[in-house]
Amino acid sequence: MTTRWHTLRWRVLVSVTILLSLSLTQVTEGFPFVFNTNRKVINWTVPEDNWEIHSVPRSITPHVELKKYPNRTNPDPGQSDEEFLARLRNLKRNDTMARMLWYDTTPDGLSYPPFVDKALKLFNLKQVAFEIENSVMSKVSCTACKAGAGLLQHYIRAGKTKGEIIKLIYEFCVNLNIQSPRVCEGVSTLFGSEVIYVLQRVNLGPDEICSFVIGDACGDVYNPYHEWEVIFPPVPKPPVAELSMPKEAAPFFKVLHISDTHYDPHYVEGSNANCNEPLCCRLSSGRPSNPNDAAGKWGDYRKCDTPKRTVDNMLEHIADTHKDIDYILWTGDLPPHDVWNQTKEENLEIIKETVRQMSEKFPGVPIFPALGNHESAPVNSFPPPYVNQVDISIAWLYDELDVQWRRWLPQSVSHTVRRGAFYSVLVRPGFRIISLNMNYCNNKNWWLLLNSTDPATELQWFIYELQSAEFSNEKVHVIGHIPPGHPDCLKVWSRNFYRIISRYESTITAQFYGHTHFDEFEMFYDPHDLSHPTSIAYIGPSVSPYYDLNPGYRIYYVDGDHDTTTRLVVDHESWIMNLKEANLYDYPIWYKLYTTRAAYNMKALRPVDWSNLIDEMADNQELFDLYYKNYWKNSPIRPVCDAECRKRMLCDCKSGRSHDRKHFCQDVEAKVDDGSSKSWKSWLYRGLTNSVSTVTHTYEAVSQILK
Repeated sequence: MTTRWHTLRWRVLVSVTILLSLSLTQVTEGFPFVFNTNRKVINWTVPEDNWEIHSVPRSITPHVELKKYPNRTNPDPGQSDEEFLARLRNLKRNDTMARMLWYDTTPDGLSYPPFVDKALKLFNLKQVAFEIENSVMSKVSCTACKAGAGLLQHYIRAGKTKGEIIKLIYEFCVNLNIQSPRVCEGVSTLFGSEVIYVLQRVNLGPDEICSFVIGDACGDVYNPYHEWEVIFPPVPKPPVAELSMPKEAAPFFKVLHISDTHYDPHYVEGSNANCNEPLCCRLSSGRPSNPNDAAGKWGDYRKCDTPKRTVDNMLEHIADTHKDIDYILWTGDLPPHDVWNQTKEENLEIIKETVRQMSEKFPGVPIFPALGNHESAPVNSFPPPYVNQVDISIAWLYDELDVQWRRWLPQSVSHTVRRGAFYSVLVRPGFRIISLNMNYCNNKNWWLLLNSTDPATELQWFIYELQSAEFSNEKVHVIGHIPPGHPDCLKVWSRNFYRIISRYESTITAQFYGHTHFDEFEMFYDPHDLSHPTSIAYIGPSVSPYYDLNPGYRIYYVDGDHDTTTRLVVDHESWIMNLKEANLYDYPIWYKLYTTRAAYNMKALRPVDWSNLIDEMADNQELFDLYYKNYWKNSPIRPVCDAECRKRMLCDCKSGRSHDRKHFCQDVEAKVDDGSSKSWKSWLYRGLTNSVSTVTHTYEAVSQILK
C-alpha cells in the first residue's frame, strides 16, 4: 500500500486530539497536556501462547513440477558500452517526445475560524499530514503524536464513553474540514473503537507510544515492554564464501511478480478524479467540475485505484506475452484505498474475485502469495493470536486465506496460515520460498502496542525454518509485503529481522516485497561490518497507479536447476502501461521499461553488485536520473529530484533496517554533497572565467578601436 495514504486514521485522530487539547485550555487551569500519571485503567496481561514450533508440519516434498519450454532463450546477459549509451540516448529522446498529461491542482480555499487557525499554525497540521502520508517523520509529527495520544488517554481516564470520544473525533474532523463528513464518520467509527480498546489496556505514556510508532524522530525512549530479541540456535554461522557469478547459459526460472493491485470494483469512467476525499473516480466522488477532472477509462494518475478492465487487460497481456512463467510471486494489497467504509465482507469478496482472476489466467502455474496491510478491515488491523475474542479476532481473514491459497499451496502450510498468515514451501529440491506476514512489523497496527514481542512467534518460526534449510543445504527466497527497512516497519522488529538475515546470509539468496508502489530495492549489510553486503530485497512496482504512477509488474530470471546453481536473481525486467496514452487512444500498451543489467551496466545482481550501484549513483548524476525515472515507472508527472531527494532515495536503497539511517547513509550523503559542492564550484568558476574573458575581449576590442 502506498505510504502517501495508508495513515488516514493517524491524520484524523492526531489532528482532532490536538485541537481538542487546545480547547481544554478554555475549561482547565495550567498546561493542557499535563495528565493524570496513574496509567492503569484495566488490569490486562498478555495471555500465554503455548504454540510449539517443532510440532508444525513442514513442506519437505518439492511442490513445483517444471514445464518444458523448447523455445525459451536465456535472458540477455548484458550490452556493450556502446549499446548501453545508445539505450540511454533513446530513453532520453523518448522522455522528451512523450506527450504530457494535464494535471491541475487547485489551491486550498478553505478558511478556518480564528481558534482553529491558531491551532493549525501552532502544530502545523499540514506538515504533519505530509510527513505521515510520506512516512518521513520529524519533531513536528512527534509533538502532534504525543498531544493526540495523551489527550485520548486523558479522556479515557476521565470516564468518557467510547461513543462520546468517537463523537468528539467526528465533530472536530467535520468542523475543521479535515475530510468530508462521510470519511470522518467512517474513520472515527472504524478506527476509534480499536484505538480506544488498545489504549485502555496499555501501561504506556505518550512519550513511549510515539517513540514506538514514529521511531527516531520521536527519540529513542527506552520501553521495556517493547525491547526484545529473538533466540538463535547454538549453531555457528558457516564461513561465508564469495558468491560466484551465475553461469550465463544455465537453466533458469522465469518468475512473475505482481504487487499492490488495489482493484476498485466501484471505479467509474468519467466520474470525478479530483475529489476532496482520499480515493476518487467513483460515483460517490460526484461529477467532475470540468473535462480535465473526469476519470480516465483505464485509470487515472490522481488518487484513484485500478479499474477491473485494467487488471483484466494486464493479466491477458502477461498470459499472452510470458507463456513460459514457472511460478508467480503475489505480494498483497488487493482491496482499494477507501479505508473509511470498508467491511470484512467486501474485502473477502475482493480477495475471492482476484484469486479467481489469477487462477483463470494462469491455470497450472504455482502462485505464492503474501498478505498485504489492506486485506484487513479496518486497514492495518492485525491482532496477534492471543486476541481471540470473536468480535476482534483476525480469524475471519486468516481462515479464508487458507481456503483461497490452498489452490496453490500444499496442505502442510494450513496450520501457520491460520495462525499468522505465514508459511514455508519447498519449491524444488534445494530451493524453498518462505512467505512472511509483515503486518506484525507494521507500526500502524495498533494491536502491537499491547505487546510487540515477536507477534505470533513468527520470527522464531522463521529462524527454525532457516536453520532447517541450512541443515538441508537449501537456498531460500523470502517474500512479504512491507519492506523491513521501510519506516512503516517497527524498529525493534526490523532490528531482529536484520540480525536473522545476517546470520543466514548464505541461505537467503533474495527477498521480494511491495507496499511502496515504486520500482526500487533495499540493501542489507553485516551489522558488524557495513562494508560487507549480505542480501538484496527487490521491491516490486504496483499495478495500481495510485498515485502519479503508471501501472507495472516485474519479471525475474532466477538461477535454475543445475549442479552449481546459486538461486540468485540473474536479471529482472520491469514492464509498465503508459496510462496517459491508454486513456488518450483507448488502447493500452504494455511494454518493457528496462532490463536491470543492461540499464545499469551491471555484470551480475549479487548483493555486492547492488551495493556498488548505490555508490555509482551517488557519483553519477545521469545514472541516478535513469534510476529515478524507473523508480517512478516513467510517470510523466514525476516531480523533480534535487540533491536532498537524491540523498533520501539512495539512503532508502542502503537501509534494510528501519529507523536507523544514521548508521547506513553517511557515506552516500557525503558523496552526493561532495558532488553538489563540486558542481556548484565548477559553475561559479566557469561563470567567473567567462566574465573575465568577456571583459578582456571587450577591452581589447575597444583598444583596437581607439588606436
